[in-house]
Amino acid sequence: MPDISNVSRVANLAYLNGYLSSLASQRQLSPHTIGNYARDLAELASLTQILGEDWNYVAVTHSHIRKFAAQLHSRGLSPSSIARKLSAWRGFFEWLAEQTALASNPADGVKAPKRAKPLPKALAEDDAIHLVASGNPFAKSGSSLALCNQAMFELLYSSGLRVSELAGLDLRYTRQDVYVSTGWIDLEGAEVTVTGKGNKKRSVPVGRPALAAIAAWLPLRQTLLKGDQGNDRCALFLTERGTRMSPRVIQLRLKHHAQSLSITSNVHPHVLRHSFASHMLQGCGDLRAVQELLGHTSIAATQVYTALDFQRLAQVYDAAHPRAKKIPDK
Repeated sequence: MPDISNVSRVANLAYLNGYLSSLASQRQLSPHTIGNYARDLAELASLTQILGEDWNYVAVTHSHIRKFAAQLHSRGLSPSSIARKLSAWRGFFEWLAEQTALASNPADGVKAPKRAKPLPKALAEDDAIHLVASGNPFAKSGSSLALCNQAMFELLYSSGLRVSELAGLDLRYTRQDVYVSTGWIDLEGAEVTVTGKGNKKRSVPVGRPALAAIAAWLPLRQTLLKGDQGNDRCALFLTERGTRMSPRVIQLRLKHHAQSLSITSNVHPHVLRHSFASHMLQGCGDLRAVQELLGHTSIAATQVYTALDFQRLAQVYDAAHPRAKKIPDK
């Protein structure tokens, strides 16, 4: 009687070699890529040993693949690595179904664990204030560049606006011909109205430093207006050419400004929005209010900032509590 386990091993090896050969001949993948596939399939072969001595790839089920993925996760493999292995296994079983009587692909529908979303980066309060309150040292004091930048940066941090919302602001609500304002500032009411994601409008208060910076900017804004600007004439923030400020230009100006202040972190407009949200939660703890100010449809999108705040509290605790301090090495 033939050795069943030996027959199974030969068959399994033939399946693997056949699939890897097809990757080279049919898909014309590079040797390096084929080597990666071979390693992922070797991992599958190792995990499949639990089926016994006479195991066969044709006998692998959906529940087996789910169990294998869970084992990889318990060993500390990252979600992206598990997803890559599952993809390699799925391709192998798809090929195997064409060669054998495999009823279905056991890897179909098996997903890797969700990747942990990185926490948003926020500046410390002192750093945020220093960033938005400082004049650009590379711009002439009182110039349109310096005053426009300071007004934009103060408003980003003051009201937690998205960069697209800031760029879309008009000096006042305007409705003329086919043009209708999607965002505008009310200086007397100390608030801005913007249209956010999902075409959702919201009104957000504007702090006094931002109002003062905007008031200083407006006289120079007037000098940049030209007769042929069309709807750009309505814009609150204008470039030196008299055109509406674009999100990209705002990003570049803020990055350049942060570098001029020797701030080493990558500062972009959304960092100021994150800082606004984090500092508001630290000050009031009212998650619903911050949700409304940010224009989040779901409270879950706002809750990420509570984790950010907890990290700060944890750092304070670790630094201050006598029982949290590490025991020195002997």
